[in-house]
Amino acid sequence: MKKLALEIEGREIVVTNPDKVFFPRTGHTKIDLVNYYLAVADGALRGVYGRPMAMKRFVNGAESTPFFQKRAPESRPDWIETIELSYPSGRTADEIVVR
Repeated sequence: MKKLALEIEGREIVVTNPDKVFFPRTGHTKIDLVNYYLAVADGALRGVYGRPMAMKRFVNGAESTPFFQKRAPESRPDWIETIELSYPSGRTADEIVVR
């Protein structure tokens, strides 16, 4: 598996399979998407800063069936902030906080 390490705000972020085509119709790759997110991050994240966020994941590209990942992964960098949310069912979940 090919990996690309990027330094973003003083942290090393590893992008796996950066050349994987994510948008088949246009040929845009995973690294193209990362670069787009970096370009729009300030404006895009301003409204959700400090809030818990579920991730809508497209594991096999933008045209694949997505799923929502509400819980923060167990294996994550220690700088990823989480908050425990409680649901009416009585269940709880640690979700990632946008920073």
